[in-house]
Amino acid sequence: METIDRALFVTEGTPYIDTPMPIGFNATISAPHMHATCLELLKDHLQPGMHALDVGSDGRLGFPDAAPYDAIHVGAAAPEIPQPLLEQLKPGGRMVIPVGSYMQELQVVDKNADGSISVRNDASVRYVPLTSRASQLQDP
Repeated sequence: METIDRALFVTEGTPYIDTPMPIGFNATISAPHMHATCLELLKDHLQPGMHALDVGSDGRLGFPDAAPYDAIHVGAAAPEIPQPLLEQLKPGGRMVIPVGSYMQELQVVDKNADGSISVRNDASVRYVPLTSRASQLQDP
């Protein structure tokens, strides 16, 4: 978080306050404290040699060509955990994803060695919805 300047992504306003900011294309960048929270939840799965996927908009299908992933971070809320992302998570891997419509929970999803899934709620959150590329590119 200290290496990349947030101002490179923020199109208006003051980029250094701890709040979500618009980045264009009907999208926002999350508040820095949310990035820190997600990174902390994923830290054991973001070690050298591990494979990670960061999902923004239109990421419900993940990126199967590079799967499986040790860590998946989803930066927009899905109504439910997308099945393709679960399938692309490596056994022993972890996904952090906001789930819900208006009321959302930041969920920590662990894929156990046997392929079973464990889910726990970490915090109540408010994220923009995970949208399709077409929806995102429409004029607001």
